Amino acid sequence: MALSLVCLTSLLLVISPLLLSSYFPISEAQSSAPIVKGLSWTFYDSSCPDLETIVRKQLKKVFKEDISQAAGLLRLHFHDCFVQGCEGSVLLDGSASGPSEQDAPPNLTLREQAFKIIDDLRARVHKKCGPVVSCSDITALTARDAVFLSGGPDYDIPLGRRDGLSFATINATLANLPPPLANATTILASLATKKFDATDVVALSGAHTIGISHCNSFTGRLYPTQDPTMDKTFANNLKGICPLANSPNTTDLDIRSPNKFDNKYYVNLMNRQGLFTSDQDLYTDKRTREIVKSFAVNETLFFEKFVSSMIKMSQLSVLTGTQGEIRANCSVRNSDNLYLKSVVEEVAASWLEF
Repeated sequence: MALSLVCLTSLLLVISPLLLSSYFPISEAQSSAPIVKGLSWTFYDSSCPDLETIVRKQLKKVFKEDISQAAGLLRLHFHDCFVQGCEGSVLLDGSASGPSEQDAPPNLTLREQAFKIIDDLRARVHKKCGPVVSCSDITALTARDAVFLSGGPDYDIPLGRRDGLSFATINATLANLPPPLANATTILASLATKKFDATDVVALSGAHTIGISHCNSFTGRLYPTQDPTMDKTFANNLKGICPLANSPNTTDLDIRSPNKFDNKYYVNLMNRQGLFTSDQDLYTDKRTREIVKSFAVNETLFFEKFVSSMIKMSQLSVLTGTQGEIRANCSVRNSDNLYLKSVVEEVAASWLEF
């Protein structure tokens, strides 16, 4: 079906992110955060002013039925951004060129429902505004709302991301997502390549204040011998949930408030009740211990640093302007829809003539 004139106009607007930011004031808090060129705090104010309302209203309904979906959406955003940047490549299905990022071991436990929620939101947004909002922006917004609607801080994020045209290889995915058994040295080194410092690493790890884990992600700390950095009572309780190293069961990441986004994750670490090696070692390691302590005693400080690090993470290797595309289907590139592709390219070319 041919795109309407309204959609064509909206497509033109989405290709010009800097135009809007020149005319709308940015709050004091927002202006202190460095923003990647091409993104804007007000990117969709004209082309899709109801975007954030649509996303938050629907997610309130989703989380009212099942608050555990918040963790799934937050994790999906992390796994997208750390591999190839925040450009929605984790949403793509595999093709003749190879398996998708979803087929890589770290992504096998991404929640199927999280992908369905993103698809549903994309359909709702495009019905209201036309195909002007990228799947990567929707994914970033769902992560932000997952934090807020589960009890965490509310904050603005810059928008204007475009969707990538390819997915990463399994090897690239493995290389960019440190496993649960990684120690602090490995995690700090890995995230340093993305320009994250120790405070960023500890703050972002706080996302484990919500969510669940499968037994095989941590039973190496239980069998054949118990990790000495793990509290004995905590370990015994975990053995009851996971009687074998390969048990198919799951458990909460945060034993104190598993469905609430708060600072109890850090309290767990101070009590040697971190589930993963990658969690507990943040308290064991001298380079990050004091940061863990500061977040455990000051939730406001944790929220402040988490927001700063999340905004930073959400801009990793983003595509903007005429790069990438705005997918009509989050799991499929637009190349299968030749008419849509030609319209986007035509509008992009027209804009470049100005």
